[in-house]
Amino acid sequence: MLLDSANQLVFSSASLWEISIKNGLARSNFNVDPRRLWRLLLVNGYLELPVTSEHTVALTDLPPLHQDPFDRILIAQARVEGLTLLTADKALAKYGEGVKRV
Repeated sequence: MLLDSANQLVFSSASLWEISIKNGLARSNFNVDPRRLWRLLLVNGYLELPVTSEHTVALTDLPPLHQDPFDRILIAQARVEGLTLLTADKALAKYGEGVKRV
């Protein structure tokens, strides 16, 4: 799916928000520069998807299968926008609609 040129690749501003928070905690096992990642995503043709009020309201439609607020907003965004969220997370894959485990 990532290599298919017919697919538009999108990243959420929520992902960069989460990375910025984790980066700020200065954990030795987490070293990602959110500014660099943001630039690389844009240079490589990804579109940025901002978090909107419609996305946040859509959170109320999600069952409580997962408690991570960043993961939940990603699912809500995927559903509202008609996108597919690719994830390796088994818990996220339980949401089904809008999520594909890879």
